[in-house]
Amino acid sequence: MPKRVDHEERRRQIAQALWRIAAARGLDGASLRDVAAEAGISLGQLQHYFTSKDDMIVFALGHIEQLAQQRIRARIEALPGAPTPRVVLRETLAEMLPLDEASRTGYLVQVSYFIRAVNDERLRTHAQEGIAALRAFFADQLKTAIAQGEVSADRDPDREAALLIALTDGLSAAVLMEYDTAQGALALVDLHLARLFSGPGSA
Repeated sequence: MPKRVDHEERRRQIAQALWRIAAARGLDGASLRDVAAEAGISLGQLQHYFTSKDDMIVFALGHIEQLAQQRIRARIEALPGAPTPRVVLRETLAEMLPLDEASRTGYLVQVSYFIRAVNDERLRTHAQEGIAALRAFFADQLKTAIAQGEVSADRDPDREAALLIALTDGLSAAVLMEYDTAQGALALVDLHLARLFSGPGSA
């Protein structure tokens, strides 16, 4: 009998091949033929799943985000007690930093993706939606923290959420360019959170 193909697994296999190429030389250096060769399949097989490079990139980025969410969830579930907003934010921010090989590869792919999205309306819209969703998630955590007295009531949750994203973007670049260490970047995240979570109800 012919071997049954797990289509979702094949899509993930293609996404991982794209990551490896993008991490090494950027998305512009990743043709469909290159990705097919890296994935160990024919170009025709790849085109069965993705008819264009942009389709493949959007799927790959979504898969990266899913894996990151799984790692964040695992980080939080490994900690004792119910997760507080500060814990949720800290573990999410830590996952956004290129602290290990997996997160470093994910960050490099995202950088390549954002560069490509500057001149591609479809990819730019996808990126804008993703950033808006992350900012809203951070703002919701901060609203809860304000309600619990952990963050001062005069803080604007949306602006503070934007600052958290900007902080991790800058620190990620610093780690990648090796003018700061992963440990140093994480220490600065902890310092910023300590200053932010300084309300009367904070621990």
